[in-house]
Amino acid sequence: MSPGQPLDTHIALDHEPQLHKYFRAAIKTQANDLHLKVGQPAKLRHKGQLKSTTGEVMTQVKLEEMIFEILSPIQKEFFLVHGTLDFAHEIGDEHRFRINVFRQRGMISLAARRVSAFVPSFQELHLPPILERIADTNQGLVLVVGPTGCGKTTTIASMIDHVNRTRSCHIVTIEDPIEYLFKDQKAIVSQREIGIDVPDYDDALKYLMRQDPDVVFIGEMRDARTVAAGMRAAETGHLVFGTLHSANASQAVHRILDLFPPAERDLTRQTLSLAVKAIVSQVLLPSIREGIDRVPAVEILLANAAVRKLISEGRENDLPSVIRSCTQEGMRDFTDTLCELVKNGSVDPKDAYKYAPNKDELKMALKGIRTTAEGIL
Repeated sequence: MSPGQPLDTHIALDHEPQLHKYFRAAIKTQANDLHLKVGQPAKLRHKGQLKSTTGEVMTQVKLEEMIFEILSPIQKEFFLVHGTLDFAHEIGDEHRFRINVFRQRGMISLAARRVSAFVPSFQELHLPPILERIADTNQGLVLVVGPTGCGKTTTIASMIDHVNRTRSCHIVTIEDPIEYLFKDQKAIVSQREIGIDVPDYDDALKYLMRQDPDVVFIGEMRDARTVAAGMRAAETGHLVFGTLHSANASQAVHRILDLFPPAERDLTRQTLSLAVKAIVSQVLLPSIREGIDRVPAVEILLANAAVRKLISEGRENDLPSVIRSCTQEGMRDFTDTLCELVKNGSVDPKDAYKYAPNKDELKMALKGIRTTAEGIL
């Protein structure tokens, strides 16, 4: 087992763990993240900004005591050896935290991401309706890409939940760690957590097809083996969801190819052009609407004939032009989305310009002028 992998989190306590008061503060304030560090009071990330609480300043002894209280003996031993540990922790049936405990400058720290046990809908996440159509497809590779903390897993969770509610099938997820717990509805959902249900991604993917899946979620496309397994599954009639750290669709293609040795990239390119169904890129922006913390800006690439041809020919840098030319098919680029978010009063124009891939294009779009591969509209 390698550092950072989650271990068994089941531990019986006769009392409320001390850490729970900080987790409950995060729940009450709807904070996204909790940070505990020696020499600092607890900090909560709200609307993208870290804010100090009025609680006590953490000491090494106090913080270590609170963290070790919720760890099993195996987890504690793993952390002491490796200096880092990933695991999930639940409070009741409704709230779940993805936690990383780590050492820095010889002292213990904790970073926890709050994840609701209830999977939000497309509407609640303010995602475009086209995602429902993508989730309704029967096969192909669907990638959701973006920077860390942009809500990739939550977006895929909403798509999987849609499949779970509408299709009689077997969904298998491979996650590190599990973030959302799905209850069987029309589908049956088998969730495998790395480090608890299976040692690593290689083993999980090795035996995946023996589990008779119809829909597969691979938590992160982190290496060539993971990507290759996902593409094979997509080619053989499965719907495969995966996440990737990439800014947009064209960069996602580059990123996938870079994972493979140069001698294998041509074959990978051809396989990807046939397997890919859609690439959804997203970032989260602070919202100025009351009651809404953040809203996603998304780019949607749907794999039509032109997209497959560009990928197979090594012309992925031309994908943005196809996206702008095929909005009638449901595609959209970041400029379209940012323009819409500004016009409907969801985000401040200053924030839209901050996240815009091309500020001049956004400025023109807000004036009603859009460019395509053929020219100005």
